[in-house]
Amino acid sequence: MAPRDERVRAVLQKVAPGTSLREGIDRIIKSGKGAIIVVGDSGVEPLVSGGFKLATKFTAQRLSEVAKMDGAIIVDDDVDKILYANVHLMPDPSIPTAETGTRHRSAERVARQTGKPVISVSESMRIVSLYVDDTKHVLEEISSILFRANQALSTLERYRTRLDEVSASLSALELHNAVTLRDVLMVVQRAEMVRRIADEVELYVAELGSDGRLLQLQLDELMHSVEDERTLVVRDYQPDRRRRLDTILVDLGAIPAGRLLDVSMLAAALGYGNAVDGFDEPVAPRGYRLLSRIPRLPERTVDRLVARFNSLQRLMNASLADLDEVEGIGEMRARSIKDGLVRLADTATLERYT
Repeated sequence: MAPRDERVRAVLQKVAPGTSLREGIDRIIKSGKGAIIVVGDSGVEPLVSGGFKLATKFTAQRLSEVAKMDGAIIVDDDVDKILYANVHLMPDPSIPTAETGTRHRSAERVARQTGKPVISVSESMRIVSLYVDDTKHVLEEISSILFRANQALSTLERYRTRLDEVSASLSALELHNAVTLRDVLMVVQRAEMVRRIADEVELYVAELGSDGRLLQLQLDELMHSVEDERTLVVRDYQPDRRRRLDTILVDLGAIPAGRLLDVSMLAAALGYGNAVDGFDEPVAPRGYRLLSRIPRLPERTVDRLVARFNSLQRLMNASLADLDEVEGIGEMRARSIKDGLVRLADTATLERYT
C-alpha cells in the first residue's frame, strides 16, 4: 500500500464505527451542528487564534458539546484528549483549494499546511470530509461502503483465481525448463493487480471499523501467500543480483495501476530493460519459489541450495550425494528434497493438463 493510502487508512480507523471519535461526529450531525476537528497539534499552534485550551479527556459527549461553539476543535494524535476548542484557524490563504465553503476551505488548507488530518463536518449537508495531506475522503453510509467493499472483494477473488492459474502454469514450465520472460511477467502482473485491489478493500475495512471484521477475514484468506509469491518470483528471476530485492519490489509497487497491462514496465522494474522484443526469450529460475513449497525446509537451507546450484534444473538433476555436500543438509534431508521436487513435478504436470 502506498504511504499516502496508509495515512488515509490510519485516519479512517480513528473515525470508523465503534470509535469514540465517530460517535462524537455522529452526535454533532444529529444535533444539526458543524465542526472542524484537527487530529494532532504539532505544527498547528501558529495557525491558532483565540479559543481556549482544555487538555481534557476525550469523550464523544464532550466533543459534541464543544462543537456547539463555532470555532475549530483540536485533539491529540491518539484522540485521547481535547486540547483546544472554539479556536479560529488561519492557514496560508495562498494554499490552493477546490472547496467553496468556508469551513471546508479552512480544513483543506490546514491539512495541506500542517500535514495533520483534519475532519470537516458540514452543518447544512450533514457530510463528513477527511483531509489528509492533499487527499480528500468523504465518509459515506455504512450500507454504501459495504456494497462497494463486497464488489471489490468479488473482483479480488476473481483476480486471485487468475493469479493461482498463471502461478501453477509457471511451476509446470519451470519443471520442464520452458519458462519465457513473458510467463514470469504474467505472474508478476497478476500479483500486482491483486495487491492493488486488496489495498482498496483495506481502505473499506478501515472505514467500516467494527462492521468490517468479516471482510477482513475474507481479505486475509484471499491474500494468503500473495506477498510471498511476488517476492519469490522476483528472487528467482531478477537478472542483476546486485540490486536489492526491496528496491525491485518498490519499483513494481510504484507502477501506476493503469499501466500494469504494459509488460514492458514490469520488465523494466525487474531489471530487463525497456525492450519489447525479448519477452519470449527463455529465462531460468534459481529455485527459490519451488524450494519454498517443500515442507519443513528452512529458509537458510534454501539459500544455501540456491547458492550451490544457482539453477532449478541443476538442482533437480543433482544426486543425493550432491545435495548432501551442501552445508546443513544430511542424507535424510537430501532425500526429502529430492522426493519433494519429484512430487512438485508430478503435481504441476497434473494441474497443467487437467
